[in-house]
Amino acid sequence: MAAHTKKNLTSITVQLSVGLLLIYSFSFAQDTLKTKNKLLTLQELKGHTQTFYYSQGHGDRAKSIAIFMDDAGTFFKNEVGFTPKIKLYVLAPQNWKEFSAKPLQEVYGFPHNVDNERLVIAAEDNDFWRSLLPPEDQLPNPIAAEITKAYGKPDGSKSLMPFFDLLALHEMGHSYAGQAGLKTHFYWMSELFVNIMLHTYVAEKQPELLPALEAFPNMTIGKGTEAYNYTTLKDFETLYTTLGMGPQNYGWYQSRFHSAAKEIYNSGGKVVLIKLWKALQKHQVKMTDEEFISMLEREVHPSISNVYLEWDKTK
Repeated sequence: MAAHTKKNLTSITVQLSVGLLLIYSFSFAQDTLKTKNKLLTLQELKGHTQTFYYSQGHGDRAKSIAIFMDDAGTFFKNEVGFTPKIKLYVLAPQNWKEFSAKPLQEVYGFPHNVDNERLVIAAEDNDFWRSLLPPEDQLPNPIAAEITKAYGKPDGSKSLMPFFDLLALHEMGHSYAGQAGLKTHFYWMSELFVNIMLHTYVAEKQPELLPALEAFPNMTIGKGTEAYNYTTLKDFETLYTTLGMGPQNYGWYQSRFHSAAKEIYNSGGKVVLIKLWKALQKHQVKMTDEEFISMLEREVHPSISNVYLEWDKTK
């Protein structure tokens, strides 16, 4: 090949590389600018261990949640030796679509972890939460009393806000798992794990919040499964990534995971969480269902393997 041809090819290659770099840099700059512009619509809460943003007018709620998350972070730092970095958004309806994940942009109030760093929760009571609370006269008296105690307001109405505020820690649990490199192996374990984290913290450090954490799952499970098309863990694995079971059916699954987390904590205490953390950190190679359940029973606690073994027997 002639020298001038080689020189021309080298020049073209350099020009293409520079062009691609400029395009990437421009794209990155545009995305950064969009993010900054979106954040201008929010307020930042200073003075906490994580980054908190909130919609205008909701500073008190954001501060309350931030204090809760600060204390939980200290607890888990002592127990598992790790703290993730997160950005938590406490959002009013007008800001929801800007920061929520696409599949959930139309479901205001559905808390979620966007990408292992950004967490989104609602700042206001909403139709989704209200849709989960049936009329009181449709509930058995003991459950109705439990719901009133946990979620009753001075004006006689009820709100699930005390329950959903606790789910900020549930969502941060996904950031713990993701950023620490834990391998949960199955979607059901991913959700059970963060519920074990949540229940363990509340039971250990803020037991006065247990009624708010437990009343809604108790009610949801107590209603039975007739209203739901999907109830097996196999269904959950298949539909999880698209929320294909629907928000309310998903809420039933989460209630089962909450209830299981309570039983696990009551069976073995906080040491079960610590053993589970170490096991999920250690076992990175893909496992079959049977191998995974056997490992949980040997290395963690039978109460966790029983969630899988007994799931379809208890509804």
